[in-house]
Amino acid sequence: MFKAYITEQSEGQPHTTLQELDQPRLPAGDVLVAIAYSSLNYKDGLALTGKGKIARSFPMIAGIDLAGTVVESSNAVYNVGDQVVLTGWGIGERHWGGFAQYARVKAEWLIPLPPGLSLLYAMALGTAGFTAMLAVLALEAHGLKPDGREVLVTGASGGVGSVAVA
Repeated sequence: MFKAYITEQSEGQPHTTLQELDQPRLPAGDVLVAIAYSSLNYKDGLALTGKGKIARSFPMIAGIDLAGTVVESSNAVYNVGDQVVLTGWGIGERHWGGFAQYARVKAEWLIPLPPGLSLLYAMALGTAGFTAMLAVLALEAHGLKPDGREVLVTGASGGVGSVAVA
């Protein structure tokens, strides 16, 4: 048994509750991850409150990212004890996400935890940090250099903008 925030829909309205589930209820995948952390993103807030049409099917576990430790794997790339991060791939939207104690996912969705990062720090940066990094890399690819010029960041009070400013 494990705990998860399950969003279900009744009478056209999503509602989320903390439930205990059996591991066989987890969807198919070749890696089982014990989730240590998931970050709370704007999209997750929309999914949990039913304010946006984020979840594509029900029941759904929200959480568009996660960091944890592999506890089972039938894929040669990942072994029990490996620490991993997952962001994207439709988790929390089309596939059960990170607001649970366990996730069963496809190995190709995972990346090994980068050296020097803890699971906690990986999710402190989370999807917002990853997105901010992609934005900065795109700016650099278009010729922007850190030479003291000012850069305007819109939405700097949000998740991506606040990480980009930092």
